[in-house]
Amino acid sequence: QVQLVESGGGLVQAGGSLRLSCTASGSAVSLNAMGWYRQAPGKQRELVAIITSGGTTNYADSVKGRFTISRDNAKNTVYLQMNSLKPDDTAVYYCKREGFRWGPSAFGSWGQGTQVTVSS
Repeated sequence: QVQLVESGGGLVQAGGSLRLSCTASGSAVSLNAMGWYRQAPGKQRELVAIITSGGTTNYADSVKGRFTISRDNAKNTVYLQMNSLKPDDTAVYYCKREGFRWGPSAFGSWGQGTQVTVSS
């Protein structure tokens, strides 16, 4: 059974940067697509970025050019580098090991989430 532990969240001013980490145990992050999602208060959980087992990346339009997803197989960790943060990026960020399908409703394994708060 895979376990995912996120870290790196916190409070940052608009325009600042944070790097989130998702460390896996029980399964290699290189074997499956790995995604970062977020859920703001009163909103549905949404896909932010994903990296496939082959290394292909995809991003939500709202974060393109600002966020970068990457993977360190040796550390069994997936990262989300977030630059030029905006107050609208405030949310709980979740890491997910994807199954055959991607998306917030698709089957997969979730981490516990880490809070990101961007002040204006």
